[in-house]
Amino acid sequence: MEREAVELDDLNLFVKAVAAGNLSAAGRELGLSPAVASKRIAGLETRVGARLLHRTTRAVTPTEEGTAFHAHALRVLEEMEEAMAAVRADGAPRGHLRVTVPASFGLMHISPLVPDFLRDHPEVTMELHMADSLVDIVDEGFDCAIRIAALKDSTLVARKLAPNRRIVCAAPEYLARMGTPTRVQDLVDHNCLVHNDQNLWEFDTPQGRRTVRVSGSLKTNHAGVLRDAVAKGLGIARKSTWDIGEQLARGDLVPLFPDCCIATDVAVWAVYPSARFVAPKVRAFIGFLADRFGPEPYWDQGLPARFKV
Repeated sequence: MEREAVELDDLNLFVKAVAAGNLSAAGRELGLSPAVASKRIAGLETRVGARLLHRTTRAVTPTEEGTAFHAHALRVLEEMEEAMAAVRADGAPRGHLRVTVPASFGLMHISPLVPDFLRDHPEVTMELHMADSLVDIVDEGFDCAIRIAALKDSTLVARKLAPNRRIVCAAPEYLARMGTPTRVQDLVDHNCLVHNDQNLWEFDTPQGRRTVRVSGSLKTNHAGVLRDAVAKGLGIARKSTWDIGEQLARGDLVPLFPDCCIATDVAVWAVYPSARFVAPKVRAFIGFLADRFGPEPYWDQGLPARFKV
């Protein structure tokens, strides 16, 4: 037997009941009597085929099935609001925007721009989620994500925001103490600081592709830890220019191997779930970042030309 279609009004009532913790209060907000609100939720549960709310005389809480259903219900309601906003006369960005970004990059290059974006778009509110772990933006209900990666095939749509140039660098103090490597092969004799387990460093050299297995006294999963360690002279590191642009400009870090470049297809991307319908708020935020970063982002503008390959 086919189940009847779920009404958006019932989804709205369910979402409001979860938010309020009270079905009667949610019903009153929508102009419904307690009896009608209760009947509507019972009908929704029948159509879904699962109990969605635990009810007591004083409160309601979602069941395990209700919690899972709630995340999808929120998404459906948000997408309907966005669809309606997209065809309004002005097409202005509005609504709640959920974005997830890598923690270090987000603190340095996204967080300072958020106030400007929100001032430019007063009908948008934002939730900015900082996480270095890979977030499933569909399952977790994010509108878009900023990723610094070599993107694999996926169902997500991507727009490149900026190149991610990487260099091998060290502090002058370290080089004065331990000597300056002149060939990439010399790295095997140096204290190389690594991000995660990335101890195979690939270079495009005048002699062709070279891979060097490095090792050292520090391995970390956080870009900021690595930046601080190399700046204090602990060793040599492979770093993105977005992370060490200021240190390079001041001379606190020195780029190595001017005749080589790190082999990489990594870039800074904005990814989002679908090209079929992109909400104005998402389109506006991604366009805003692309304009602020550009093909030569501000963190690379003082970098010698040989490192901009």
